[in-house]
Amino acid sequence: MRPVSVWQWSPQGLLLCLLCNSCLGSPSPSTVPEKKASSQELRFRLAGFPRKPFEGRVEIQRAGEWGTICDDDFTLQAAHVLCRELGFTEATGWTHSAKYGPGTGRIWLDNLSCRGTEQSVTECASRGWGNSDCTHDEDAGVICKDERLPGFSDSNVIEVDRHLQVEEVRLRPAVVGRGRRPLPVTEGLVEVRLPDGWSQVCDKGWSAHNSHVVCGTLGFPSEKRVNVAFYRLLAQRQQHFFGLHGVACVGTEAHLSLCSLEFYRANDTTRCPGGGPAVVSCVPGPLYAASSGQKKQQAKPQGEARVRLKGGAHPGEGRVEVLKAGTWGTVCDRKWDLQAASVVCRELGFGSAREALTGARMGQGMGAVHLSEVRCSGQEPSLWKCPHKNITAEDCSHSQDAAVRCNLPHTGVEAKETWYWDSGNITEVVMSGVRCRGTELSLDQCAHHGTHVACKRTGTHFTAGVICSETASDLLLHSALVQETAYIEDRPLHMLYCAAEENCLASSARSANWPYGHRRLLRFSSQIHNLGRADFRPKAGRHSWVWHECHGHYHSMDIFTHYDILTPNGTKVAEGHKASFCLEDTECQEDVSKRYECANFGEQGITVGCWDLYRHDIDCQWIDITDVKPGNYILQVVINPNFEVAESDFTNNAMKCNCKYDGHRIWVHNCHIGDAFSEEANRRFERYPGQTSNQII
Repeated sequence: MRPVSVWQWSPQGLLLCLLCNSCLGSPSPSTVPEKKASSQELRFRLAGFPRKPFEGRVEIQRAGEWGTICDDDFTLQAAHVLCRELGFTEATGWTHSAKYGPGTGRIWLDNLSCRGTEQSVTECASRGWGNSDCTHDEDAGVICKDERLPGFSDSNVIEVDRHLQVEEVRLRPAVVGRGRRPLPVTEGLVEVRLPDGWSQVCDKGWSAHNSHVVCGTLGFPSEKRVNVAFYRLLAQRQQHFFGLHGVACVGTEAHLSLCSLEFYRANDTTRCPGGGPAVVSCVPGPLYAASSGQKKQQAKPQGEARVRLKGGAHPGEGRVEVLKAGTWGTVCDRKWDLQAASVVCRELGFGSAREALTGARMGQGMGAVHLSEVRCSGQEPSLWKCPHKNITAEDCSHSQDAAVRCNLPHTGVEAKETWYWDSGNITEVVMSGVRCRGTELSLDQCAHHGTHVACKRTGTHFTAGVICSETASDLLLHSALVQETAYIEDRPLHMLYCAAEENCLASSARSANWPYGHRRLLRFSSQIHNLGRADFRPKAGRHSWVWHECHGHYHSMDIFTHYDILTPNGTKVAEGHKASFCLEDTECQEDVSKRYECANFGEQGITVGCWDLYRHDIDCQWIDITDVKPGNYILQVVINPNFEVAESDFTNNAMKCNCKYDGHRIWVHNCHIGDAFSEEANRRFERYPGQTSNQII
């Protein structure tokens, strides 16, 4: 929902009001500070499922009636105020689109605007008590820091149904044999964690819809039939404690706790008469099928993927991008909710959605915004099957890109600790030649040299180490600009001394008759965007940057970009390399400020939301094609080719174009982002006898 419009005041009108000391019929703004209704007149509580004690949907009781807060214009500052009202020290986050389920009754506040320092929510601006154009699908929630205010009296804070909350769900496999079952567990008894501990669910009235929701909650895209008779026989030999019954899911819920269900009371002596424990069997997505120990099934023929996630730090999270007319674009976050997010997650082989993120929380995309106002029921097999609105560029910006976090299966990797230590006492190297795509769940699933370890010596210099981060940069080349700016220049040799010094010409230039003659150069502009969630910074510190007197700048990376001309079968016929003349913010999006510039030995890098432009008319922004014969070729550009700087996604670092060269002119067309590896990276990964390639299908 949008706030109502605000009247515009002219300076003359304002002066007249000041002189008259009053204005008849003066307009009221869209958000006005609330009159000081004492906070003692209000009561606050956290509600909804699933949640922890310090998070939930915010509900306020006013005049004896409970109501909610609309998420329009809601901010972390408002969450801080509300968390203090609830007795917590501060907020760590907030939620929108009824993440904890829709409330009931009045929507007390809309367009709530707080500075974050208010003592009470009554001091914040809003549309007024009870004045809202929202629905309960827009109820706001808060995530408070699990730390109470000293001496806080919670007489006005009520926790709703905390004792009737499904906190977690799991599958307990049948105990058959002594072998250790592989993770993730895909079949077993459904158990829920209640405040009193884990308990089973009565299967009377159990449906496929219930199984579908349970599997989605556990990170699996779908369910399959299970041998109930086997588990019934097994159950006769075991004792069970039933805590839940009457589960009736529609099938579109993102979590079991959102289904209609009933809890057994403490004094219920007869539980689940004539029934048994609910059993579910789930189908893992492609990423987890191999690790679950299931037999690899014949893959069904599928068309090109039309939905993907970008910018996330973990599997199953990222900015939602969709393919339309051969071009990838983003999804506007208007009306983006858990149902739509769950459709995306299941389509990609994960479970239901854990969060539906708005406001470009996973970074801003590039290019078109293809979809808006996506409204899914949750039963659709693909996001493209959901009703949606095709939009124009003016309707939505990339600051509103939608994203998701999906439920993932428990694989045991989550708790695996990685230690970084002085390797001076290392006596054995157990793995070498590791090459990963980035989607593997562990190093064992990456390609490597197998039992033939290449490292002949041990020691600090020969052992690998990592520094982990929740966020990373993500560079993307503006491919259309390359196509639009490509041209040929015959440049005189006497103008290329600096370029020769920087090794920007083909090797045949060394034997040229300097300073006479010329070199034929394919020139183009490259505009490199950082679409990630962290700034792109050179690996080397400023103390090790190399000064190049000829061009008058520091090189912060040995190789930043590779330019290659390839034959259709991939043979390289011409190449160019570009040491980063200077990584800086040439331009940025409207709401982003520049942070890096080359002048005066400044810090180098590319800020999130900014781009570095290398114009076609600067030195070394070319490929020397003097020795290339006429024919059809591929122009390939690879950014960060040696993977020196961490990125959340390397698959979009390469761009390819089709080229036709007749000896005088060149046509560059069909430029697109594609996969490629630099020659250095391929050379580093030498093949050895017995090399394994443990790739997940």
